[in-house]
Amino acid sequence: MTTSASVPAGPGNASAAPDTVTDRLVEANERYASAFTDPGMDARPVLHVAVVACMDARLDLHDALGLSLGDCHTIRNAGGVVTDDVIRSLTISQRALGTRSVVLIHHTNCGLESLTEDFRHDLEMEVGQRPAWAVEAFRDVDQDVRQSMQRVRTSPFLLHTDDVRGFVFDVKTGLLREVDPA
Repeated sequence: MTTSASVPAGPGNASAAPDTVTDRLVEANERYASAFTDPGMDARPVLHVAVVACMDARLDLHDALGLSLGDCHTIRNAGGVVTDDVIRSLTISQRALGTRSVVLIHHTNCGLESLTEDFRHDLEMEVGQRPAWAVEAFRDVDQDVRQSMQRVRTSPFLLHTDDVRGFVFDVKTGLLREVDPA
């Protein structure tokens, strides 16, 4: 498998290499935009679904779920945890843009399994200010998926809480395993 990380950049590359990773991304966007045509879509997802998932770079959600551009709203953060900001995004997704279903995806071997709330303390000691946000670290991925489902189902801001399902993505096999909410 080839990843963008395996593409050489820098002085050893025959073409003029960008100075930073961000320069590489901007350059890639210029190539993308040169062939881009307006797909004629609006912001409402065709499948009326919002997917909340971890930001982990190993999760290619569109491919893993068979989704195309415009099919869903994708909300990502560390751990795929349902935080106040995720509720904010889901509320906008449902109330303003018509989504009705919520799919939650955590994954195996998540970095949040190795952190604790001590991470916040360490940051406070380093920078002199305690973060206002919680780390939301966890030890049991299934239990954290259940907690996230419960946060969605009990939010007073969400209109549609009857179709909320949670899964664990296996980073070794690519398979989803559904988590029983009970």
